[in-house]
Amino acid sequence: MLLDSINNPNDIKNIPEEDMPLLAEEIRKFLIEKISENGGHLASNLGVVELTMALHLAFNLPDDKIVWDVGHQSYTHKILTGRKMGFESLRKYGGMSGFPKRSESNCDAFDTGHSSTSISAGLGLALAREIKGEKYSVISVIGDGALTGGMAFEALNNASRIRSNFIIVLNDNKMSISENVGGISKHLGNIRTAKPYQEIKTGIANSLEKIPRYGEQITDSIRGIKSSIKQLVVPGMFFENMGILYIGPVDGHDISGMVKVFKDASRYQGPVLIHVITKKGKGYAPAEKHPARYHGAEPFNIATGKPKHPHSDITYTDVFSKVIKKIGENNENVCAITAAMQDGTGLKPFHYAYPNRFFDVGIAEEHAVTFSAGLAAAGLKPFFAVYSSFLQRAYDQILHDVCLQNLPVVFCIDRAGIVGSDGETHQGIFDISYLSAIPNITLMAPKNMWELADMLKFAADFDSPIAIRYPRGVAYNKLKDKREKIEFGKSELIHMGNKVCLFAYGSMVKTAVEVQELLKDEGLNVTIINARFAKPLDEDTLIDIANSHELIVTMEENVIKGGLGESVIDFFNEKGIDVPVQIVAIPDDYVEHGNVDILRHEVGIDADSIVRLIKKRLVK
Repeated sequence: MLLDSINNPNDIKNIPEEDMPLLAEEIRKFLIEKISENGGHLASNLGVVELTMALHLAFNLPDDKIVWDVGHQSYTHKILTGRKMGFESLRKYGGMSGFPKRSESNCDAFDTGHSSTSISAGLGLALAREIKGEKYSVISVIGDGALTGGMAFEALNNASRIRSNFIIVLNDNKMSISENVGGISKHLGNIRTAKPYQEIKTGIANSLEKIPRYGEQITDSIRGIKSSIKQLVVPGMFFENMGILYIGPVDGHDISGMVKVFKDASRYQGPVLIHVITKKGKGYAPAEKHPARYHGAEPFNIATGKPKHPHSDITYTDVFSKVIKKIGENNENVCAITAAMQDGTGLKPFHYAYPNRFFDVGIAEEHAVTFSAGLAAAGLKPFFAVYSSFLQRAYDQILHDVCLQNLPVVFCIDRAGIVGSDGETHQGIFDISYLSAIPNITLMAPKNMWELADMLKFAADFDSPIAIRYPRGVAYNKLKDKREKIEFGKSELIHMGNKVCLFAYGSMVKTAVEVQELLKDEGLNVTIINARFAKPLDEDTLIDIANSHELIVTMEENVIKGGLGESVIDFFNEKGIDVPVQIVAIPDDYVEHGNVDILRHEVGIDADSIVRLIKKRLVK
């Protein structure tokens, strides 16, 4: 196999040009086999095989720098830089990351994981090169979906000022995770279908030169005003008007054609945008047909494309999806907003039922939040469904545009807590901290599937900003008999014991029940309180349990800094109450990729770790 000869950076250059299509085929087969076993990002990687090969043929790594926007399409890049063996442990704890990592290889120029960052990072690398007087190429690869992010345009605005070479490769596959929406998508669609400029220009010139006596003179005059002609016939002038040379569209599956374009572009003194057309999921029929479904794939059967371990359990996202649709049916002012994640957040049924009240704004979380604020200011009830790690991209908008005006926007925060295989950039472990500092906002988290439904209904009638966080995966389906009516700022008693009180928030109630069972076997009967609210705290209950227990253990799936536990300690200090408080939370650090159960144990928020901690505290 040709792939056997790829063991180090630039080994691809030793393979004959005529064998490149076969190598591309082998890489696709390798990716399908490995991802079918371990899961991972499939469709996006299948779409950029030839593009990645062309980049590695045209440039020299690690001297030249490639910055992958988001980075979930970097698998072929990892193969070509000597990391084939890493796919055995892809996205597993202690194994190879599914995203670029500078600590993993010097061929990874920049750590990425969120969208719309590559042009900014690449521009920084290019200008640092100029300041230091060094010689290397910088290439930022960005998808058409990521181009909808405002940060990408901030970077393009500044990139237009660079006077040395800087290459931007626009990977256009008409998709982000779901199908792209909005004006940028429409603009790129126009470019895809437009007759190439060079073909039009050549045709005009050939026709005019046939005119007796005056043809050549007219042609020379037209060359002098070619910019005006380009304004009329080239949609790519959008970029050229910003001062960025536009080249394209280019066939993203023609390796030799792209290599030539890349090499030509590397000689240009200034910013260049190369518009490359690719097909997401290329080479695997199920992924080509359903690219969104195979964006992030669980282990699957290659022959059928179906998951190897299908489950019928209800997830928190399923609960949200069902309840928000019902709320929309009962309240015509309710509308739903997503940032290119209608599938992932469960909003597709709402979209189908109420298309006029559903808004996919593309990968643009900042806009989504302020847009929601505008809807709320006009009397509507917006529910913005978003992953925890993506909401942090819109912090200023939450603070300034929603909470300062006390507008009734509902933030439905999916994937809150440890999410697993996607690693540091996707763990939803900061939202309690970054939201609790903002005035006017209310923070809630459900203990189980029924409480999520109750909280969503509560939020629909709430007249101030409110955030509901819930974890990825199967919804907890126990404690069904514990369903007290939701009251603002009030917690819920799950079990009355003595000596130790577990004050648990959201997903940690399930863990508290496990801790209770383990301690009961050792003769210790602990109290469990379902906090329900991280802001405001149930102050009356906290005072009661402080007076009746020797130790309060706060439990949250969030970093310790700025979290629920610190808020509880601050409250007791303010009231002058002297009671031992043990915070169970994630340490002040990032959490890498891996199995969720393994990660929870590693950071000390699993039941066994908490039991050991409590026993140690009681011995004191």
